[in-house]
Amino acid sequence: MKILFLSRWFPFPTDNGSKLRIYNLLRGLADRHEVHLLSFADEPADAEKKELQAICATVRVAPWREFRPSNLSALMGFFHPQPRSLIDTYSAEMENAIQQALLGEDFDLVILSQWQMAAYRHLVKDVPALFEEIEVGVLYEQYQKAAGLARMRAALTWHKHRRFLDRVLMGETCTVVSEKEQSLLLSLVSEADIHVIPNAVSVQSYEHVHEAPEPDTMIFTGSFRYRPNYEAMIWFAGFVLPLIQEQIPHVRLTITGDPAGLPFPAYQGVVQTGFVDNIYPLIARSWVSVVPLLVGGGTRLKILEAMALGTPVVSTSKGAEGLNAQPGKQLLIGNTAEQFARQTIVLLRDVDLRKRLAVDALRFVKEQYDWEAVLPIFLDVVESVGRKNFQEDEAFVR
Repeated sequence: MKILFLSRWFPFPTDNGSKLRIYNLLRGLADRHEVHLLSFADEPADAEKKELQAICATVRVAPWREFRPSNLSALMGFFHPQPRSLIDTYSAEMENAIQQALLGEDFDLVILSQWQMAAYRHLVKDVPALFEEIEVGVLYEQYQKAAGLARMRAALTWHKHRRFLDRVLMGETCTVVSEKEQSLLLSLVSEADIHVIPNAVSVQSYEHVHEAPEPDTMIFTGSFRYRPNYEAMIWFAGFVLPLIQEQIPHVRLTITGDPAGLPFPAYQGVVQTGFVDNIYPLIARSWVSVVPLLVGGGTRLKILEAMALGTPVVSTSKGAEGLNAQPGKQLLIGNTAEQFARQTIVLLRDVDLRKRLAVDALRFVKEQYDWEAVLPIFLDVVESVGRKNFQEDEAFVR
């Protein structure tokens, strides 16, 4: 098939979970089909296209602009039925790029990656579609947890998203990363075919990493551009870390990823590296990977990466949500500051526990969350959409 892949994230370098997922899906698709990538990019002139051109027939980019609630278009969005963020970030450049891609090309399928790309479905309305990784858990939790005036605004935002998704996704095929996301989306969309395609890692790509773990070291991998990551580190550094330091004064925490210009106080023993070209050695050298997320949807690639690299994980239940990992077998769980600190201290002090968790976790990832096992499931969904529409067209001709 000839596939047009519309992406919210330019998937290289693979410096966040969404990019890593998209890159691996493109790699799998390109083994069987002709793929044309049309993606947003933060810096289109600097987009590293070479890596993608090796697997895609064509690669085009358009500039991404973050949602600015104070923009005139965003303010006018209060009076529009669509979500304000879609109104404000809708891109004339992306619209033009899609129209250019369609000139002289007959695509068999369009894949729209991330819910923001659903805003462009009307431009390819005559092409069969697959909506990939439609995650709404974060928005739903913001609505659920808001109070007072903030709840009224969150309720309006959630209502607009529900209506928008119900309208755009009706009768369409979608993928999500967990059963919880599947249940939530099924409650929003009156008629849709929704498949669970979990996040995964390529275990083989980590096998060359051999690092000696450094005592009393912790790591958190995640860009602050994803707000739940920032909130997780504010909570961890402010409430959990002091409890750990009471017992292990020289413990060190490394935070990787784009700080996104957000304020983060200086804490003893904490280092922010910013973007790192290769975080695998940093993860492999750490005794513990901490995942103290308090909100969010989907599943955490940072957990799967740590497991694949042999680094034990301590997480909140929310951080480990959507994964089939068993607490005490493949990772440890703590949901309050005291619980999280206690589990981390135990892990830092117990070398046998670290080894046991690492061995069980690596086996777990290989069996359930390796792209070698997940990609065939995704490709089956892609090809079933293509076959279904081919059969419908053939029946119409007859």
